[in-house]
Amino acid sequence: MRDVIALIMAGGKGERLYPLTKDRSKPAVPFGGIYRIIDIALSNCINSNIYKIIVLPQYKAQSLVEHIEAGWNIFSYALGHYLKIVPPQMRTGNQWYQGTADSVRQNIYLIERDTSENDHVLVLSGDHVYKMDYSRLKAYHQERDADITVSVIEVPISEAHRFGVLEVTEDYRITGFQEKPQSPTPIPGDPDRALASMGIYMFKTPVLVDILKASDKDDFGRDIIPEALKRYSLHAFPYKKENRIEDFVYTVDEDGSRVRVLDPCIQDSCYWRDVGDLDAYWNANMDLTGVEPAFNLYGSKWPLRTFQAQYPPVKTVFKNTDADRIGMALDSIVSHGTIISGGVVKNSVLSYNVTVRSYSEVRESVIMSDVEIGRHCRIMKAIIDKRNIIPPNTEIGYDPEEDRKRFTVTPRGIVVVAQGTFK
Repeated sequence: MRDVIALIMAGGKGERLYPLTKDRSKPAVPFGGIYRIIDIALSNCINSNIYKIIVLPQYKAQSLVEHIEAGWNIFSYALGHYLKIVPPQMRTGNQWYQGTADSVRQNIYLIERDTSENDHVLVLSGDHVYKMDYSRLKAYHQERDADITVSVIEVPISEAHRFGVLEVTEDYRITGFQEKPQSPTPIPGDPDRALASMGIYMFKTPVLVDILKASDKDDFGRDIIPEALKRYSLHAFPYKKENRIEDFVYTVDEDGSRVRVLDPCIQDSCYWRDVGDLDAYWNANMDLTGVEPAFNLYGSKWPLRTFQAQYPPVKTVFKNTDADRIGMALDSIVSHGTIISGGVVKNSVLSYNVTVRSYSEVRESVIMSDVEIGRHCRIMKAIIDKRNIIPPNTEIGYDPEEDRKRFTVTPRGIVVVAQGTFK
């Protein structure tokens, strides 16, 4: 993968994730307790042996930049490795980035000056949750001698109107593109499903340079891919079929012994979620909990990296003499610095430095860092952003009408408490 350079689009304003994006960009939103969403794409790059990465931020990027500088300073320039953060510099005009393609066009000089070493450009979104071996995408791309390869995922035909849908032949050569169509084209031979673009593109470097110089269009999915069909060879990479991340799992033999075996397709190597709105974000966090999580943070083959904040270990406190005062967490992810002091946490994700006071219950919720939940609180199906001190006896998630008076409530009924609402 030495001849691949990865460009990560990280400038998303994330309006559908508001108020979580009030003071941060979408890729900088916390995820899974200790991570930021952008850590997923960055980890996929490192695990795929891609060590030349350019991140293109824009909207309220300071927390994103600080996170990357603190947690991803692992590259050796002496070996030709780098992670560059490139904010808008107006090198080609007086405008900020106008879209995904425009952000690359404004920085095309970074690609052109290294074309002798970078035969392929991988374009990624910094706001998706998935595990992907990009080396398999590259091999697929080269086997078909494609100019552009688009990673796709199968979705029910009833949901395809929310995505860019690709029309393909039986051998996955792309023949058409539909942007959020009302009548999506199904997969050949499968009328119940369509192929949705994942926003992951592999380009031959000269092709990408030629396309961007010849076009003034701003977006890869909406503009560049449909235009490229007229001149270039495009293929679709079927993610669920071709992406296989091998890992070791344990099975139980006939005699009851525990046996370590190689699993060629671990469950979450077919997982992908666009966390573009609050309900999808909550769902993705809930997918981390449970005995067999849909998205597993603990696999040894495909580790997820991040900046690790320095906090003491998790602590639970309880009194044996008081049956109602038990500090415990069940089917949950609990991050360092958290104290569960006589409260109960179920099916939830808690970030750094959270305190749950006695007699309180937190269920199916995402609690970000530096949050204190007072005594006798009841929290259910909520997202509580950082730096909130929830007063005693507060109920969130039990009375939709009252919640709407104070907070954001999603179509699914998830209550979102903005940063610093309770001080």
